[in-house]
Amino acid sequence: MRTDMVPGATFPDYELSDHTGKHRKLSELQGGGPMVLVLGRGGFCPKDRRQTEGLLQLHREMEVGYCRLVTITTDTITQTNEYRTGAGAHWPFLSDSRRIIQKDLDIAEYTDPVHNPMIPHVIVLEPSLRIHKIYNGYWFFGRPTVEELRQDLRAVSMICRPDWDITAPGFRALWDQGRKEHFYPYGKAYVETLGEH
Repeated sequence: MRTDMVPGATFPDYELSDHTGKHRKLSELQGGGPMVLVLGRGGFCPKDRRQTEGLLQLHREMEVGYCRLVTITTDTITQTNEYRTGAGAHWPFLSDSRRIIQKDLDIAEYTDPVHNPMIPHVIVLEPSLRIHKIYNGYWFFGRPTVEELRQDLRAVSMICRPDWDITAPGFRALWDQGRKEHFYPYGKAYVETLGEH
């Protein structure tokens, strides 16, 4: 991976087609919360399919924890949609069949010239695409476990959620004063929050 892609750096705001063919930017998909970004080989890979199976349960937890999950592979849009549907996943899958990310991040898996995929990585992102942690998943056990991702999402949430500890001094007074911008959804109407998801 490019040497400038390290914790604290900003991950590029790539724009790719999702599983429906709609162009999506990573920043749009992330919104204002934590995000786990999976860069995978594709639906042909049994390791990717097994990883996705594990992420199914975590995604249900991420939804109630106001976190996002996105998978990107070098599959075509049709293959991307079939992979997502076949896995029973409900998060966005993006197609990078032109290998924009693979080339830009210098993560071509040169040991597989037949499929020409990306070297699998999982990137945990703080808001504004700020890199929190990067896992190299060329070998399956280099990929994070669901529990490791839970721990990462806890750490990121503690950083970006002002109301993480609502028992902290002053929070009750802010609530009583009607200063809701200090509490999730941070001054937005409930209908606005639903629109973000």
